[in-house]
Amino acid sequence: MPTSHLIARSIGSGYVNESFLVYGSGCPSGIHFFHALEVFSIYNNAKPIKKDDTLINEDIRVREVLLIGADGVTYGVKPTREALFIAQREGLDLVMVAPMATPPVCKLLDYSKYRYEQQRKAREAKRNQHVMDIKEIRLTAVIDTHDFETKTRNGAKFLSEGDKLKISVRLPNRAGAILIQQGKDILNKFAAICAPVGDLEKDIIHEGRNLIMVLAPKKK
Repeated sequence: MPTSHLIARSIGSGYVNESFLVYGSGCPSGIHFFHALEVFSIYNNAKPIKKDDTLINEDIRVREVLLIGADGVTYGVKPTREALFIAQREGLDLVMVAPMATPPVCKLLDYSKYRYEQQRKAREAKRNQHVMDIKEIRLTAVIDTHDFETKTRNGAKFLSEGDKLKISVRLPNRAGAILIQQGKDILNKFAAICAPVGDLEKDIIHEGRNLIMVLAPKKK
């Protein structure tokens, strides 16, 4: 019976090429070489659907990567083809997590789960992020006490929720100095009532027929 020994094994793109040395009485020339081609898939059967610019699996074109396992263990710098083969063997995706590193860093992940987790974190960050709005409250130089109290309560609520507050006093045409001063007094009283939750950001200015003041949420 002929005897064979594996003398070479090389990994190509999607295949393993093995060279054997065969010798023995069954071979006409005594010694004979032949190659066995073992074909395999180096990619997952179910290709994940990509909805961002993350490079995964066959989209990774660099020659070599720093490979990190799913458990955080570092495999070291590996040729990309070998890293793809390891990913297929582990039933995971090869995901490039740091494309600007030298060499680029790839991790063995379930891409679908990875993408879901990234989206979940983005949603949580968005919920926790407060976009500061500028609310406006309009007053008059002559205002009813109940109306003034209602508007100061609303102003304090806006400030406590993290919004800036623009307070304006509308003056009548040709307002005299007494009425202008009365409007300023209203604004100063408003700021004093809201002082526990708001700080003066922009002092009173006179623009046209309006007196304007801006309060900002008190810094924590």
